[in-house]
Amino acid sequence: MSAPKLHNAMWPGLVGKGDEEGQEPPIGLREMLELTAAADVKGQKYDGIDYFLFLPHTNPEASDDEIRQIADMIAGYNFSVGSLVAPVWPGTVGDSAMGDDEARGKFLDAVKMACRIAGIFNDHGIRKYGVIRIDSAEFGIEKWREDTRANTSKIAATFTEAAKIAADHGERLAAEGEICWAGMHSWKDMLDLLEEVGMPESLGFQADLAHTYLYTLGYNAPEHVLVQSGHSEEEFYAGYKAMTDKLRPWTIDFHVAQNDGEVHGAGSHDKTGKHCPADDPNGKLDIVKCAGYWLEGATERGMQHICWDGCMFPNEMLQNPSTWNTILDTMIKVRDSGTWS
Repeated sequence: MSAPKLHNAMWPGLVGKGDEEGQEPPIGLREMLELTAAADVKGQKYDGIDYFLFLPHTNPEASDDEIRQIADMIAGYNFSVGSLVAPVWPGTVGDSAMGDDEARGKFLDAVKMACRIAGIFNDHGIRKYGVIRIDSAEFGIEKWREDTRANTSKIAATFTEAAKIAADHGERLAAEGEICWAGMHSWKDMLDLLEEVGMPESLGFQADLAHTYLYTLGYNAPEHVLVQSGHSEEEFYAGYKAMTDKLRPWTIDFHVAQNDGEVHGAGSHDKTGKHCPADDPNGKLDIVKCAGYWLEGATERGMQHICWDGCMFPNEMLQNPSTWNTILDTMIKVRDSGTWS
């Protein structure tokens, strides 16, 4: 079976890494590509990568020629590029989508930069599918709670402008549901935001198994809890189906992941869904079964690939070849489960 294509994310080499106390150094793009290329499960390799458009992997202000050189390097590993992550956060190019005019302008600048780089990759031929990922870039929900309706509307207005920019470039945006991002921190608030924008052809949802698991538990939004602690398996899947039935029609990008039910973080990227190794004995998810709830009808929504996301793994784990073989084996099982077709 050749669909969906299987991608590995490059950003685990960056997210939560740095030079602050207690942090490990980032892992460079070439090393992440080499680790990904070395993985092999009975002759099956990764088909491509998903890619974060910021330093130290990429300067988003790099020249067209420099971006083409990156494309050449990635192609040298026989990889396609799929979804791209726009640098929308404060400290990168962007700023809060519910901030003042200057902040929201920076957010839109980040989307424009991502669309420019996407176009270069597309023209190069290395990228033929995938979306551009965004979130509200408003960390935490305290400020959002000061006026929930007005702040959601402000995020929606920013996302609407961003979606128009993407559409003008022939791209689609996917908003990643994650409990740390204001206005996107519960399944219901995420749905409300998508519906307020109301541009499904240009703005959809990016579902990550680790993050959306915490949606069901009501982290940061107990009023939207779907699964109580001590739940039975039957109760869990009833709650899971309730969530996926609402968000699946919007889902245009998907991350295979595992979660142990804990909230985790490192550095500036804190208090979010804890990604675990695919075979973590504490993992709460039947990855293949849970993925099936999201991937039903995926091709009808234009999806052609799935991606692994395992942020904030120790470098020792990331640099261990067996880590990537285990992940690849899990992704093959998701692909071969039959849900996609």
